[in-house]
Amino acid sequence: MFKKLFGHKEKTVEVVAPVNGRVVDLKEVPDPVFAEKMMGEGLAVKPADGEVFSPVEGEVVQLFPTNHAIGLKTRNGVEVLIHIGLETVSMEGEGFKPHVSQGDKVKAGDKLITFDKGLVEEKAKSSITPIIITNSNDLKVQLLDSEEAAAGTTVLMKVHNE
Repeated sequence: MFKKLFGHKEKTVEVVAPVNGRVVDLKEVPDPVFAEKMMGEGLAVKPADGEVFSPVEGEVVQLFPTNHAIGLKTRNGVEVLIHIGLETVSMEGEGFKPHVSQGDKVKAGDKLITFDKGLVEEKAKSSITPIIITNSNDLKVQLLDSEEAAAGTTVLMKVHNE
């Protein structure tokens, strides 16, 4: 009851592009875990460079030991996974440099990770980077129509917490 009276959590979270590049539908991602939305709703970006920025304001709740993926959570509970490339876990962290740690608070546009795009394209299946709302079953995810993504500015999706 007090939450309803005094809580003023945002109902909608805008998720901006974490990387520069071409926006790709999840169905086109050559990995069934993402293409079939087993991890959740979202989309992907074929990165133009090797910089990853926060798509939301929130907290770093998971930074994988290999630094190839990062999980963020907004104040109102939206969980965002950024998975740099496909089958990049096998690189065991080579070419990935984190700029944040688990527990850090971040704002949209803060640098999270830099990676060697050429090395990822050479050693992994793909550099395509899925951006997934992992708790999308509990939320309404509206994907916006964008072809090109500018990190920190292009709004890729709106997530409604009803």
